[in-house]
Parts: sequence; C-alpha cells; structure tokens
Amino acid sequence: MSQSTNKENPWSPWHNRLHKSLKIKKDLLPFGSNLLLSISGGQDSMVLLKLITDLQRLYKWKIHIWHGNHGWHKESLKIAKELEQWCCNQGFNFEYQNAITEKVSTEEAGRNWRYQQLLEKAKLISTNNLPCEYILTGHTASDQTETLIMNLARGAYLAGLSSLKESRKLENRINLIRPLLIFSRKETYQICKEFHLPIWVDPSNHNLKFHRNRVRHEIIPVLEDMHPGSSKRISSLAEKLALLKKNQDALTNLALETIKNKDNLFREEIIKLPQETRAIILERWLKDSGVPNISSTQLEEISHSIGKNLPPSMKSLSKGWQISWDKKLIKLLRQSDKETS
Repeated sequence: MSQSTNKENPWSPWHNRLHKSLKIKKDLLPFGSNLLLSISGGQDSMVLLKLITDLQRLYKWKIHIWHGNHGWHKESLKIAKELEQWCCNQGFNFEYQNAITEKVSTEEAGRNWRYQQLLEKAKLISTNNLPCEYILTGHTASDQTETLIMNLARGAYLAGLSSLKESRKLENRINLIRPLLIFSRKETYQICKEFHLPIWVDPSNHNLKFHRNRVRHEIIPVLEDMHPGSSKRISSLAEKLALLKKNQDALTNLALETIKNKDNLFREEIIKLPQETRAIILERWLKDSGVPNISSTQLEEISHSIGKNLPPSMKSLSKGWQISWDKKLIKLLRQSDKETS
C-alpha cells in the first residue's frame, strides 16, 4: 500500500474528462442521486472513489462505499481492514463484508456473490425520498477489452461481445454503472501516482487459474507487442458493438411482438426472415425467457433447424432447458416444468 492521499481536491484533466462525460449522459448518474460504490482497493476502484467523491460537490450525490472480501488469499482480511481504516480517515461511509470462501471459489461465483451483496446493501441504504438506484464499479476500457476477447473465444453472439456496457439493469430500478470505461488501466495507474492514492494489490489478480488473469497477463501483452495500441482499438470496437446492439435491440423488440404467441413463437412467421435475423430474434427470446449461456453455435444450429420444410424436432439447452418446434409453434420447456406436468 502506498501513502494516503491528502484531502485537497484539485481539478485535473481526469476530473474534467469524467465531468464532461457525465454532462453528456445526464441520466447515467443524475444530480442528487444515492450512490453505492464497490471498491476493491485496487487502482481502478481507488480512482473511481477519488473522482466520484471529488465531483460530489458539483453533483450533490450521497455516497456509500462497500468492499467485498472473498478470502481468496491470506492478505484479504488485512486489506479489508486497512481499506476500512483509510476510508474512515477520509470521512467516507464505508462497510465491508466477508464471503464464505468455499462458496466463491470461481470467478462466476465471486461475481454473483458481490452483486447479490451489493443489491442487498443498495436496498438497505434506500429511503422513500432517496432510493439507491446506482451501483458503481471501477471497470475500465481495459476490462472491456478483456471481456470482449473472452466472450469471442467462448463463441458469444453480439449480446455477449458487447456485454460490458456503461450501464445495465441489475434488478427493478437498480442499475450497475461503470463510469470509468472512458479510462484505460494505464491511465488509472497514472491517476493513482498523480494523487498519491493508496493501492492494495490483490495477489489473486495474478492467479492464472482465473481466465481473466490469463487474458490480462498472457494474451493482451502479446497482442500489444504485435500491434501496439490494440487494447484501445478492441475497447473501441466493444463500444461500437454496444451501440449496434442497442439499436438492434429496439428493432428486435418490434419484431418479437409480431411473432409471439404468449410464451411461444409462431414458426411460420419467423422462418420468413433470413437465417441470421432469426438467430438474433431467437437470442433475445431465449435470454428474456431466462435461458443462460447461449452460444452463437447453438443459435445458428437452431436458426437453421427451424427453417422452411424442415421437420419438427427439439434441442437441449443449458441448465435443464429444452427448445422444441412443430409446424406452427416454437416452445421452451424447463426440466422442472416437465417434472410437474
């Protein structure tokens, strides 16, 4: 951990960049909102904490800080306590929670635990006059690059490739906000140096059993060596894909309304569309229905199989889901539905 920052709040080009971004996107973090910041103690989250608390005087936000201790290494509790002490010294409203390590042994389990705890915390700090509708994380453009590479390798469709968005709904009116996507990890390190921000280095960030760490430490350096600046270009592509996905979603919603029959789809209507368009509509329908982990290969296979003059059939999906189709309808069924029918 480096030395603590002083309490001066100078206006820097970094503050200005975030301020300009928030002025353009007025609905991202509205004036006077109740904010919950998820802070790990790493460089990205400390920059989030610094910039948001410095801009508080302009936006009149109410700010709460939360830290999740996964217990992934022997220093994790020490980091949580040191971060707590530092935040208290700065006068910040801080709380940390300890996970049951055995239940968060994977990246996915850890992420799910964090978001569940953050949702519960957001509800606790909400009031009738000031609900907490914004949970902030320190994801940067570099995280956006890593996510696109991992999802591309998994065979994700467009929704997966553009999944690390600036804003997404978590539950009801509670939104996950990533205001630092306009910064790279190299820039957040520079900000920490300029403002003498403390950084708690998490040893698990170098554990190569986690896929993101392998992408970060093994794949991206090779790409940067081959094509300098590739990370920034990949991140820019992710942003363009997110905008394309937003526009596509609006059109997909309109198309779905014309071919839906309660919880089913009219096969006779969807097969009038090109195979690629069918895949897009199927992806949205399956996702809205709660089917997880839909790969582009599955979507292409289903889109082809429901085509004109092909026979009725069915395919198994993940987590006990099945999709079937006859001459008229395309239907979804879960294992639990079959057991109770």
